[in-house]
Amino acid sequence: MKQEGQQIVIGLVGEMSSGKGTVAHHIAEKYGSSTYRFSTILRDILDRVYIKHARENIQKLSTFLRQTYGEDLLSKVIYYDVKKDPAPIIVVDGVRRQSDVGYLKEMPGFALAYIDASLETRYRRISERNENVDDQTMTFDSFKKQQEDESESQIRTLKSEANFIIDNNGTQEQLLAAVDRMIADIRNDDN
Repeated sequence: MKQEGQQIVIGLVGEMSSGKGTVAHHIAEKYGSSTYRFSTILRDILDRVYIKHARENIQKLSTFLRQTYGEDLLSKVIYYDVKKDPAPIIVVDGVRRQSDVGYLKEMPGFALAYIDASLETRYRRISERNENVDDQTMTFDSFKKQQEDESESQIRTLKSEANFIIDNNGTQEQLLAAVDRMIADIRNDDN
């Protein structure tokens, strides 16, 4: 999958609260990777204009930017940031659309990892975290409805393109072991 000494770039895709952040954090902690998130670009803009990090605000800004400047705008930003980063492993968290992987696929050493978790598991996780101001007050019905939002609906189509599908319906230890196996496979290691 990669040549000796070649940089590894891992794109993480998965539905809301599937565990992408946990995977990215693990790879950063254990393997010293750099991490980029598509949502960081949007959160930076929202901070600059003093607007809350509510899911609706993030989605509206993403839609506006992509409709105004092209579907691949955020992908271009990530691509150029990653290209300048000398880290041996880079994780790109929050791939959501086909246009998000277009540029990344051009990078040697790129692999797409789909983090898979059931609707119920993901709802429990989002209720327990506090990433966005509206996470803890979300009902199961509103969470189910959000799965059909434009920003979420395209994610499932990327599962068939993933180089790795990681089941995250078990324990955190099982998830991290699966991530370690993925890294070993990418590195063509036998560990």
